[in-house]
Amino acid sequence: MTHPRAAASGKDRRSMRVALGHVEHFDESIATFARQLGLTGVQLHTPSNLTGDGGRWSLAELVALREEVERYGLVLEGLENVPRAHFDQIQRGGPRRDEQIEGFQATVRNVAAAGIPVLGYNFIATYVWRTDVDAAGRGGARVTAFDLARAAEGNALRGYKLSPDESLTEPVTAEQLWANYGYFLDAVLPVAEEVGLRLALHPDDPPVGVPLGGAERIFVSPESLVRAMDMAGGSPVWGLDLCLGTVSEMGGEGAVHDVVDALGPKGQIFYVHFRDVQGSVPAFRECFLGEGNYKPAEVMRRLARVGFDGFVIDDHVPAMIFDEDTWVGVGTGSYCSRGRAHAIGYLQGALDSLG
Repeated sequence: MTHPRAAASGKDRRSMRVALGHVEHFDESIATFARQLGLTGVQLHTPSNLTGDGGRWSLAELVALREEVERYGLVLEGLENVPRAHFDQIQRGGPRRDEQIEGFQATVRNVAAAGIPVLGYNFIATYVWRTDVDAAGRGGARVTAFDLARAAEGNALRGYKLSPDESLTEPVTAEQLWANYGYFLDAVLPVAEEVGLRLALHPDDPPVGVPLGGAERIFVSPESLVRAMDMAGGSPVWGLDLCLGTVSEMGGEGAVHDVVDALGPKGQIFYVHFRDVQGSVPAFRECFLGEGNYKPAEVMRRLARVGFDGFVIDDHVPAMIFDEDTWVGVGTGSYCSRGRAHAIGYLQGALDSLG
């Protein structure tokens, strides 16, 4: 039986809105930053506020985190990405897969019971990959970049908390990943449906068809995201964390429009990462909103036309003058940056233009 909370995926939710996203640790400074920007909600990314002991997020720590967010007059819109040690065997089909699935099922139940409506996840066995984290963007702003021709040099994001710190002992093929994803859905979707928690898949970044770090990638095209949706069998709790930057990497503006049009009318875009790149695979560079492959205001209008009523967040942002590193750095000082404030102000203006 579908839990009553599943109704939250329908039109009773609030309208499209901008939230503060990808927050690594919630504290008073983050809350102040959000409120100064005029935002009402936050989304947290593997937040260090949660210990995750025993391979799961506990109900007590999730409730405490939600209540801490609400103490500042904000809404906890959702969480994204459990710790790597909770999920890597699920992605790779390793010997501890069933143990991690049991832990993830418990996390799903606890997130729902804590009153948090959506949990994002990725299926990138070697996580996000970049060949440069100090490329020159507009006016000398620091941005990340990827060039497949340099991928063999290694991941410039190694050391980030979700990047594997060990090499794969055996390659992971696309065929294996599709099978592993199906196994995951079969085990987890019934639990999520029971408690009414929406699960949002992040596309693979970068979306390349060759192995990176020994693992292939499968969510690398609009067609592959439709295939993932079909595998979920119309489940109301399966949806997409629409990372516009990653989809733009697939094929620019056309790929972005294709994904919005394919999944949006079905209500299976749960929230949106708003960022962009210049170029697409095999080589691209991240950039400021408005100078990349797609027109942000047009994408926002398109989302509104297909009935999207979730939250949109900032994502990777350029490091502007006097900013600390805004990608590799995870501290509050890095997060509350000029580049992030610029991105959020841009999104607020674009949303206001819709009336």
